Amino acid sequence: MNPQNSSHPMDTNTRLSYHRTYLSWERTQMSWVRTALALISFGFTISKFFEYLNTREQGQHTVFSARTVGLLMIAIGMISLVFSSILHRKALLKLKADCPDLPNSVAGLFAWLISLLAIPAFIGACLKW
Repeated sequence: MNPQNSSHPMDTNTRLSYHRTYLSWERTQMSWVRTALALISFGFTISKFFEYLNTREQGQHTVFSARTVGLLMIAIGMISLVFSSILHRKALLKLKADCPDLPNSVAGLFAWLISLLAIPAFIGACLKW
């Protein structure tokens, strides 16, 4: 049932429960942002650290090296941000259909910004900058 389309205005308890649900989605999205940021930054650090060690010691390159693990961590962080952002957006659109006075998502904006910043990190780790 869509409370907005009914002839009665939304009561305070219903409006507050929409706001609580909205804030819950925001907290969940920020948790995804923190997790993805940790994966991206740690993956970049691993990739660059072992690249530095390999240049100093002329180490042998294997298929599944620490650099590969670092690149995979960056990629997983980026992919998790994209998927969580899509899910977050769909959920908020459904909530806003019923309660249009909900604010815009700040957590969603941060997720997209972090994913855009992760692209140069991934390219830098791939190209050995």
